Amino acid sequence: MGYEQNITRRAALAAGGALVVGFHLMPQGAHAQAAPGDPPPPANPNAFLRIGADDTVTVISKHIEFGQGPYTGLATMACEELDADWSQMRATSAPADAKLYGNAVMGGIQGTGGSSAMASSFDQMRGAAAAARAMLVLAAAKQWGVDPATITVDKGVIAHRPSKRSGRFGQFAAAAATLPAPPRPTLKDPKDYKFIGRDHVVGKVDSAAKVNGSAKFTIDQAAPGMLTVVVARPALFGAKIDTFDGAAALKVKGVVAVRKVSSGVAVYATGTWPALKARRLIEAKWNEAAAETRGTEDMLVDYRASVTGADGRVVNQHGDVEAGLATGQRHKAEFVFPYLAHAPMEPLDGFLEWDGKTAVARFGCQMQTADHAAIAKVLGLPQDKVTIETLLAGGSFGRRAQSDAELAVELAEAARAIGPGKPVKLVRTREDDITGGYYRPLALHTMEGSIEGGVIKGWKNHIVCQSFIATSPFAAAMMKDGIDPTMSEGASELPYRTENFRCMAHTVDSPVPTLWWRSVGHTHTGYAVECFVDRLLQADGRDPVEGRLALIDNPRFAGVLKAVAKLARWNGPGPVNGRARGVAVVESFGSFVAQIAEVSLAPDGTPKVHKVWAAVDLGVAINPDIIRAQLEGGIGYALGHALYAEVPLEGGRPTVANFDTYRSLRIHEMPEVEVVIVPSTEKPTGIGEPGVPPLAPAVANAMARLGRERPTRLPMVRA
Repeated sequence: MGYEQNITRRAALAAGGALVVGFHLMPQGAHAQAAPGDPPPPANPNAFLRIGADDTVTVISKHIEFGQGPYTGLATMACEELDADWSQMRATSAPADAKLYGNAVMGGIQGTGGSSAMASSFDQMRGAAAAARAMLVLAAAKQWGVDPATITVDKGVIAHRPSKRSGRFGQFAAAAATLPAPPRPTLKDPKDYKFIGRDHVVGKVDSAAKVNGSAKFTIDQAAPGMLTVVVARPALFGAKIDTFDGAAALKVKGVVAVRKVSSGVAVYATGTWPALKARRLIEAKWNEAAAETRGTEDMLVDYRASVTGADGRVVNQHGDVEAGLATGQRHKAEFVFPYLAHAPMEPLDGFLEWDGKTAVARFGCQMQTADHAAIAKVLGLPQDKVTIETLLAGGSFGRRAQSDAELAVELAEAARAIGPGKPVKLVRTREDDITGGYYRPLALHTMEGSIEGGVIKGWKNHIVCQSFIATSPFAAAMMKDGIDPTMSEGASELPYRTENFRCMAHTVDSPVPTLWWRSVGHTHTGYAVECFVDRLLQADGRDPVEGRLALIDNPRFAGVLKAVAKLARWNGPGPVNGRARGVAVVESFGSFVAQIAEVSLAPDGTPKVHKVWAAVDLGVAINPDIIRAQLEGGIGYALGHALYAEVPLEGGRPTVANFDTYRSLRIHEMPEVEVVIVPSTEKPTGIGEPGVPPLAPAVANAMARLGRERPTRLPMVRA
């Protein structure tokens, strides 16, 4: 098993001696999620599988692989329906072509996000593989002169037992390629699955290459005459380049040019070191008229003023919230959430080769539709003259899914500024990445609630936040009545029965660029909701698990809560022997996750998380090992950010730049994690993001049982 670096559309559709299966099946549920005005499904056939004469089966993934496992997930589906042997399976990235590779869950654009990879491909990939199997069987039947119904397929072997004839896929691939694909191939009954949902049956198709170093990332790209480019950017968000003097930079050996681009000054060199050295010598003047000059504390003053102003919009309401709040015990709270950087292990970079008529870009592209259009526009080329080869990437957490295609624009501008015939590799340092913005927005929640006899009588929530959707190409499809749903998702309605409810959104502006961060709005709404409901239940003398279950009507919410309580042998929050347990349950992107964290407090009040139990219901569990790994990774990612991570601004400037100041979780701080996957026959959803939101409130709720207030401002450990 393994992966191939990439495949072009032409190669996918015209591979000699190979069976290329292509057609389009809309996943069930995709129609329900599509807006009435959305375009119809693509009419042209897609290409998802290539079966080579060498017997290999390559799945062509429309989803970027940056560690979350779509290559393996898609290969598992294909292997299942083909009755192939796992050793045959390969995976590679699809080219940028939204008509062929649009994500139905994301409205048909080509991109990876919202933990939608498996949801958007489950029926599609299984259908393609089932069609391929049928075509291979028919080809073998024709050659042997037998009834196709008498042929069996197992572990990649096509056999006709009565005549004792058999062969492998490669022997019939060319003949099968001449046959029409069945429009409605028969899919396996789930009871017959050998790979889907099975533990320890498959490994990750891309692990070996990443371990032995043969996997190629963007930084590994090279071409004759290639120039490495770094860009000098302004210190203040929103500032623009005015004039610059590059004379000193040009004296650095290896530097060949400096050019103005829209984001700053591009330095071109024969290697990374001279480019970085020369960048420090650029003397630039910036127009800061529209720049952000406030610090975080100044911004929060404005945020609080917004709550009491008249600019809020009602996201959702029912009942009489003021009357409800006047009943029972009334509580208030404020929660503050900092700007957070995505900080993927591989900072963003890109390679582009342009000859004046065509262009080829190679990078970890998460939003092909936006990046493809942006590169073509900057270079003045028809889109069909631009190719994007999506490479493996070292993480993202949302950073590479840019609605404004800012990396692609800068890459293309760098190529255009130096002229055709000079390949460029744009390199960003981690400092560029962490100080460059595109953060999770700074957010503030104010909460009011009342409880009586275990019943929530009233609940009011104001959310103040920047909207990155409002100025993006997604605004028309996602915004309704001026409300950005990513600000309030998870808080616009509660999983708990609430008689009187109102959620308000207040949108504030800043030139600080923001973007979806792993789990998007759920990372702050999940914390605010789960901490506040826990506070109400504690004040009312309720057990946090039983109290929640008494308020939940949704069986999937209740199911994961019961499952995690059983896994942790829940008998109350404690404390016992200096440790207490906190619980939280959050649904994000259609996946339900409940977590229990066992926590103690150091003498200085710093929480130590000893163990986390997690239960997840994400529909059909395609690869249980990957699901557990994603939950473990999500818990570690969430804990590091909950405890330590923040991008504070002083005078508009970030005060952190790398992992020495933008603190991540250390290996010795990683808690033990135990996971249970709740069996389900629902359509699969995702797991890349849903493991993150419940962790921080579970920790905070445990802290409250140890006598410390739930932190009202994150990170919990602030400098």
